[in-house]
Amino acid sequence: MPALSLPPLRADSARAVAVRAPGRLHLGFLDPSATLGRRFGSLGLVIEGFETELELGPAAADEDLLVADGAAGALELDRVAAHLHRLRERFARPQPLMLRLRRVLPAHAGLGSGTQLALALGSAFARWHGIEASSAQIAACLGRGRRSGIGIAGFDHGGLLVDGGPGASGGAAPLIARIDPPAAWRVIVALDRQRRGLAGAEEKGAIERLAPLVRPAAAEICHEVLMRVLPGAAADDFEAFAAGINRVQILLGEHFAPAQGGSAWTSPVVGRLMQWLRGQAGDAAAVGQSSWGPTGFAIVPSAAAASGWIDAARAAAMVDPELELRVVAPRTRGAVLGLVEPR
Repeated sequence: MPALSLPPLRADSARAVAVRAPGRLHLGFLDPSATLGRRFGSLGLVIEGFETELELGPAAADEDLLVADGAAGALELDRVAAHLHRLRERFARPQPLMLRLRRVLPAHAGLGSGTQLALALGSAFARWHGIEASSAQIAACLGRGRRSGIGIAGFDHGGLLVDGGPGASGGAAPLIARIDPPAAWRVIVALDRQRRGLAGAEEKGAIERLAPLVRPAAAEICHEVLMRVLPGAAADDFEAFAAGINRVQILLGEHFAPAQGGSAWTSPVVGRLMQWLRGQAGDAAAVGQSSWGPTGFAIVPSAAAASGWIDAARAAAMVDPELELRVVAPRTRGAVLGLVEPR
């Protein structure tokens, strides 16, 4: 990680550790029910344009100062305080700290906000105190990465990622594949800020109530990922990549629909747009929902293609006023750590 190249930081330094952690799309589980023998396993893509950014440094008083720039960050301060408490218990570092949340990923939107906040804070805490701790160790301390390892690997590396699931013994899911997608590819991200995806206990309960994903479907997903998605990204064969993603998303959408009101889409307005794109573009776009949504995505081969599809969707009245559309690039690097003067 970039922090490894920084000089040691003394505990009495006036500087703060700054971290910028990227958002990611969770493109699907490989085998959520372990019908092939190992549960979960994930496919994900780290993207530009969405980040959690924070600064951690010395407090001017004898107690912590936790502040946020903006209402979204303010809603995360209780979670930040709980994380700091756990980190102090784990590493026995009681010194008061100043933490400022500059910006945060949208919460419960399918962009990995919880894991990125935990890893950004944990990495800054470790860096500030001179503690050697991996992202996987920080995630375990803060209760992240219990099903998917994409957020941890994305924080460390960026790129298109596949993890092997945590396995029966638990622990961080091993990263088993990483590819830099072609630089020209773009992602249309559809945000519905009026809706939230499942998280925490609700997510766990929803997964437990679902019928197992049948073995042939899990096998097909694994085959699509191994023989179309990954080779397509590695060889810049966009049509193969998109065909694989679309098939994975259809299979998983059917599987998770009972937990989403009978639909493959958490947000009806996102679903309407994405289904239209899938029908119009075919395998000229890789279309789906990230994790539990409500965020939808359409990966396309170029910026021109992204603009063309957005224009066509608007002309067809498929973009609801509630939706926010952004076009971003795949991100081929992980989090960025540095030292700054506290502001």
